[in-house]
Amino acid sequence: MGIFDRIRDLLGGREGETAEPLPTRAPVIPIERRTRQRIDARRGTSVLIIDDSKTIVVALTRMLQPGGFLISEAFDGETGVAMARASRPDLIFLDIVMPGMNGFAALRALRRDPETQEIPVIMMSGNEHATEQFFGSRIPADDFMKKPFSRLEVFARIQELLDEQFVPQRRVASGGTRQP
Repeated sequence: MGIFDRIRDLLGGREGETAEPLPTRAPVIPIERRTRQRIDARRGTSVLIIDDSKTIVVALTRMLQPGGFLISEAFDGETGVAMARASRPDLIFLDIVMPGMNGFAALRALRRDPETQEIPVIMMSGNEHATEQFFGSRIPADDFMKKPFSRLEVFARIQELLDEQFVPQRRVASGGTRQP
């Protein structure tokens, strides 16, 4: 029976014909979307979000604050680098495409400064060209997330950087290669 015959039957069918009963479906049983337990950073982990998009800053803040993260925000690279030097956060989320000092320049400044060079940095971008540049660059970021991202991805990226005390740590050696 074709789709049009099925619709005709649902709407009353042809005269003299009886409608064929519709097949029944088995009940849908919800499946847990995560098969393994998430490991969170310790409560009070400080995170600096550097992004010119207020939407991204608010989204990350709403994801992280309920988990006990302490959030600082900067809407440009220069302010973000200055805030990182002053407060030394445990983790930085850094957008690549920003007016003024872009994310590559900000990361370069953070890596050259002894006060900030060991802070783990997760770079972010929704721009395809910037994504290609990131993977071709020699600047040692610790991870990368493509925008838009999900809550699950954000926490998975953080989890990859946690040490035994559940504190984010650099995973890239000074030469730019990943550490075990």
